Formats: sequence, C-alpha cells, structure tokens
Amino acid sequence: MSASKAQTVPPQPQNAQAGQPQTLKPLYVLSWFLCALFYFYQYAIRSAPGIMQDELTQAWGNSHLGLMIASYYIVYALMALAVGVLLDRYGAHAIMPSFIAITGVGCLIFAQGSAAAGIGGYIIQAIGAICAFVGSSYIAARYLPARTLALFVGLTQCLGMAGAAFGSKPTRILIDPNGSFHLPWQTVWLGFGILGLVLAVATWIVMPRDSGDSAGHHGHFSFANLLKPFKIIFSNPQSWYAGLIGGLLFVPTTIGALGWGASMLNKGEHTTMAFAASDVSMVPIGWVIGCPLLGWISDKIGLRKPVLIGGAVVLLAASLSALYVPVGVMPRYFVALVMGIASGAAMIPFSSMKEVNPPEVKGTAAGVMNFLVFGTTGVMSPLVSALMGGGGSSMEVFHRAFMPLVIGIVIAIGLSFALRETGWKTKKA
Repeated sequence: MSASKAQTVPPQPQNAQAGQPQTLKPLYVLSWFLCALFYFYQYAIRSAPGIMQDELTQAWGNSHLGLMIASYYIVYALMALAVGVLLDRYGAHAIMPSFIAITGVGCLIFAQGSAAAGIGGYIIQAIGAICAFVGSSYIAARYLPARTLALFVGLTQCLGMAGAAFGSKPTRILIDPNGSFHLPWQTVWLGFGILGLVLAVATWIVMPRDSGDSAGHHGHFSFANLLKPFKIIFSNPQSWYAGLIGGLLFVPTTIGALGWGASMLNKGEHTTMAFAASDVSMVPIGWVIGCPLLGWISDKIGLRKPVLIGGAVVLLAASLSALYVPVGVMPRYFVALVMGIASGAAMIPFSSMKEVNPPEVKGTAAGVMNFLVFGTTGVMSPLVSALMGGGGSSMEVFHRAFMPLVIGIVIAIGLSFALRETGWKTKKA
C-alpha cells in the first residue's frame, strides 16, 4: 500500500474498546451478517400477518388480530430493555442463537392455526425478535472497527426494510387462492419456523465464543448489578437526547407516511388509492437507500452531527412539501422517496447512543435506544389519531393532525445541537 493511501485511513477513537479490531475481519463481518439476516427474517415474519389479514380474520375474527398486534409491540418494547443487559453480561454467542431459536419456535406455534396459538406464538416471536437489531448493532460496536459503526447500523436497518418487503409480496404470492402455489397460511408459518431454527444453528456455529463484558464490568449476578447499566445510561443526558432525536425522526414516516399517508393522498388530495399506495411505498425504498448511505457518509467524514442535522432538515422540507404542496407540482413519487432517504438520519443517534456511553454497556444502550424510539412512537401515535378525529376527510384535518410530527422534527433538530459529537474526527490521537 502506498504512503498516500495509508494516510487516508481514519484514526481510531481514543476510547475504542481494548481488543476491538482496527480492520474488518471476515469472521466478525459474517457474525454481524447473520445477526442482520435475523433482522431481515424478523421483519418478514412481523409484516406477514398484515398480508394474511383476510385469512386470519376469517379464522379468528378482528378482535383477536388486533390483540395479537398490540401485544407484540408491548412485549417488543419491554424486551428491548432486557436483551441489552443480557448481551453485555453473557455475550453474543450465548444470547443471539437462543433468541433466534425462540423466534423460530414462536413461528412453529403460530403454525398450529388456532387463535390462542397465533397470539401466543406472535408474542413469543416478539420476545426473540427484539434481539435482532440490538444484537446486530452490538456485534458492530464490539467486533468491527469503530469508524464503520454508523455504516453497519445503517446496513442492518436496510436489511430490515428488505425483510419487510420479503414478508409482503412473496407471502401473498404463496397464499394467493388464485395463484400457482395456494399454500395454507399455516404452511407458510411452518416454513418461517424452520428457517429460524436453521439460522439459530448457523449463528451458534459462527459467532465468536466470548462471555460478554460481565467479568470486568457487572460483577456477580444481583438485582443491583442488573440495574447498574441502566443507571449509567439513564443518568446521562446525552442518552435522552439520542433517544428522543431518533424517535422524533422516525415517527413522520412510520406514523405519518406509512400510517396515514395513503389516506391523506386519497381523501385529502383526491388521488386514487392505487396511486396513494404506490406513492407511500416509496418511503421504505428510501429507507433502504438512506440508512446505509447516511451512515457511510457519517463514517467517511468522521462526524455525526452534520449528517444528522442535514438529514433532519431535508426530512422537514419533504414533510412540509407532502402536506402543503399539491400532488402534481413535484415529480411523481419524489417527495415520498426523499422523505424515506432523509429519515435515514434517524439511524445516526443509534451510533451516538453507544458512543456517548461507556463501552461495557453498549448492548444495554442499544436496548434503551429501541425502548425510547418505540416509546416516542407510542406517545405520538394516539396523539395523531386523536387529532384526526373520526378520520381525515380534508387536508385541513391532516394538517392539524400531522403538525405534532412536524414540530417533532424541529425539536429533534434543536436537540441535535445539544448532542455531543462522537465521530472519529473529534477523537484523533
């Protein structure tokens, strides 16, 4: 390698964990990929019930389906706090294969077909599924070079969005009564379960065999030691900044675009539902582009805040355009695509959350980050629904209902200035 090329390698942070590789190593990249593949898998199975809604409603009734979905997200959010501590204490080799297997078993239970099995199996899937993103980002923070953290967190989210697409179209093709396969929905869940167990075995074989950070950082097993990492994280104001920023930058696309966007275009802008659905579908496509792209830019320039603030400003502009610029003025699908790409900035605080806290609590930090993001969604979603009233029928109603989401972006931009810069460029030796 020439001297000029050698000089382009970014310096490592001073607080990089001892023993953390300074270069990408195939075994560790493969370990991360298997965890990210788990994230792809859990998104596929999470989105599958929506595609099977007619079949499940026919089998169970509407009340059971609603209870199942609500229970999933409650358990998912609560488990986000627990799984990070387990990763910090026992390490990825002990935890990741177990939680992947739990998710696969939940699919097998779902495949039994009854309403009780469906609700119980879906809740069990939630217990295991939360480990997908938390585990992937834990592996990236522990085993991969610090300068690549934002890139691999973004790539993880990218795979998750691809999994959502996989859980939609192919699943519909498999169960379509007028299609070539016409498989019972129970058979599809049986296949999901088998895939999960195979992935668990592969992860157990490949994952580095360490014991986590517990020996040096957490001490003997006790209630006080279990609370110790939470005390470290929640007592750090920077943790709250990162969590709130991430949550406030996610909800304009999750609640706004994906939750009510099609209805706004159809009822408020008087477009066809076919156009509205196609337009809204550009948001997750934007995620697939924006999450790794903005993470790569952040790692490349060695700074977090310029990418975070820049993406948030673009998201604000795109959100205002979606609300106040009539359909047809901007290029077709352009606004939704830009919203999705810009919302990739919401992944930057996931990296910041780990970097503003000590290395020994990186797993717990990832869990807390997910908890705060889901908590923000849980607060904002009923607020938007309440402002929507009986359901939006004019743009004035949607303007009123979506205003908290717009204000949330502005607040996130303001909090970003208070967030400490943690990019490698600020930590040169």
